[in-house]
Amino acid sequence: MQEKTYVITEIVGASETSIAQAVANAIARANQTLKALDWFEVKEVRGTVENGKVNQYQVTLDVGFRFLTDEEMRAWAHG
Repeated sequence: MQEKTYVITEIVGASETSIAQAVANAIARANQTLKALDWFEVKEVRGTVENGKVNQYQVTLDVGFRFLTDEEMRAWAHG
């Protein structure tokens, strides 16, 4: 089993629909930029209220992505 080293970064996702969708939105966007995105942890949930109703859900996530080996980097580069 290969040992893995991770970078952890904090991101915030938002949705007008649900907490789950806010998480999904954040992960989908992070995946467009970060390679080897492996896991997430919800750190905080909050939202906005408008006219007495939930207007937007917001989630703060820690996401972990791996440092890639040279071989993995070549595989990513060639798609």
